[in-house]
Amino acid sequence: MNKLTIIGNLTRDPELRTTNTGVNVCDFTVAVNRRQRRDAQNNGQPEADFFRVTAWRERGELCAKYLAKGRKVCVIGPVSVRTFTGNDGTTRASLEVTADEVEFLSSRNDGEAGGYSAPAAPEAPSADSQAAVFTAVETDELPF
Repeated sequence: MNKLTIIGNLTRDPELRTTNTGVNVCDFTVAVNRRQRRDAQNNGQPEADFFRVTAWRERGELCAKYLAKGRKVCVIGPVSVRTFTGNDGTTRASLEVTADEVEFLSSRNDGEAGGYSAPAAPEAPSADSQAAVFTAVETDELPF
């Protein structure tokens, strides 16, 4: 079984495009910090792995709408390795995930003024309003 779960932050804003057949596809990159060690050459910053993510159809549309650079996301799906030759002539590899599931882990207004905010939870009814709706019943009056 080939199923990968990653949690990390977007390195850039997602790019939504449409294929020649009219199918929407969204591409973005997720940086996942390694937990085991910190890189001494990077002033104690954790080492990171970078995964290219592709989300198709409605999932891709939602990713393009609600994700942005720096946002935390969880992606689940199969992973593949693509090799290519870099501009300097060296052979490089890219880890690519096709998103079966995407969960947005930071709200849309993190680090952004005036962004999306979740609707407020409804207030619990007060004791006075509950008393007006319900009629008290003595347990002796119950038929069972």
